[in-house]
Amino acid sequence: MQHRSNPSRIAARGLAALLFAGCATLGCGLPRAQSSETAPAVVMVSVDNAKVIRLPEKTQTVIVGNPIIADVALQKNGVLILTGKSFGSTNLIALDASGNMLAESTISVQAPQAAVITVQRGLDRESYSCTPNCQPSIQLGDASKYYGDVSGQAESRRSMATGSGASSGAK
Repeated sequence: MQHRSNPSRIAARGLAALLFAGCATLGCGLPRAQSSETAPAVVMVSVDNAKVIRLPEKTQTVIVGNPIIADVALQKNGVLILTGKSFGSTNLIALDASGNMLAESTISVQAPQAAVITVQRGLDRESYSCTPNCQPSIQLGDASKYYGDVSGQAESRRSMATGSGASSGAK
């Protein structure tokens, strides 16, 4: 007797495998509670960028191991906004109302890769965003003087645009 496979079942399995692989690659899906032998899921985010994460149902408390590296803002319906603050790794823990751990993830905050050019002048580093013209784009690790000069100009411009800076002119 010959065994025949159901083509629609094979296609469904293939689609499920493809979706699982895609989610694993992109880091989507729910963080899950971890057993002692399972490594926590890794969520990657760039410095100064945000990522939306859906937490498990019944999450009441969210803990970030090192808030200098990443920050979170809990929204309605278990949605969490994760923002990369500084390079490095930390962890994120979700607890229920009783203090039971529902999920744990490792947060990896990395440098943005797209269109940032780094200029090294001896020990001093300067970063530029070249999309398509190069403009100063301060990054963590840039030389202190460069960082201060560029951020000072940006703050001065923001103050003038919002009218919160010192007013000038005749009275």
